[in-house]
Amino acid sequence: MGFSQLLKKASLAGAFFVPAIWLSAAQAQVFCPAPASIARVEVQRVVDGDTVRLKDGRSVRMIGLNTPETGKKGRADEPFAVAARQRLQALVAASDGKLGLVPGRERKDHYGRTLAHLYGANGENLEAQLLAEGLGFQVGVAPNVDLVACQQAAENTARQARLGLWRQSPVQTVAQLKQSGFALVSGRVSKIERNRGGVWIELQGSLVLRIAPNLAGQFDSAMLSGLQGSVIEARGWVQDRSRRGGLKSGQARWLMPLTDPGMLKSTL
Repeated sequence: MGFSQLLKKASLAGAFFVPAIWLSAAQAQVFCPAPASIARVEVQRVVDGDTVRLKDGRSVRMIGLNTPETGKKGRADEPFAVAARQRLQALVAASDGKLGLVPGRERKDHYGRTLAHLYGANGENLEAQLLAEGLGFQVGVAPNVDLVACQQAAENTARQARLGLWRQSPVQTVAQLKQSGFALVSGRVSKIERNRGGVWIELQGSLVLRIAPNLAGQFDSAMLSGLQGSVIEARGWVQDRSRRGGLKSGQARWLMPLTDPGMLKSTL
């Protein structure tokens, strides 16, 4: 069966798999529609809210989406982790397990997983659907940033409607950081420095944002300079530098690498 025929089939069957709880105005808009040329794959199982296992043996990590972590090694599930996984399972089931796949510019992550955008049989981008329902966070990791703008728009609909993760603000202050991992952090810029190591944006407290030298050209230099004294919101994976054998004098404990301008915005 061709992908176009599958679209028609799934458009009829898919509605029965969508839990009514997720139906809202946010889903009325289609974000990041599928390109004309797309490969078709079959899903063996959904691992979590942003990862699937294919029947050909590949694990696919969805690009631009980071969903809450399910519990491992005795840890409890993060809020909405199960809901994200169940929603992705429903979206996959609505497509009869057959999805469209567009690989990223960088095709593998450091775990060996395939990095790709996934599309339902109706042509809708699955990452954007989860973002529009508040079941994950948008994050741009260069060079896989082709859909950042439309995925940000999807997330913004959930944020404005206070859906899912946005029912209560997930944004933390620097003082609230307790562990490594993905975070949305708000703070005031106290210092901006440029050197051979890249661009360093220090926030009051103990967090520094780093833009690597090879990525600095993607950021507006004047905009960065204008952040001095501003309150900003940054998102990404926080690293605890105190676990590497101690901090140097005056060094911030927390480090967050920025790889795309979409990971940083001024709020004041």
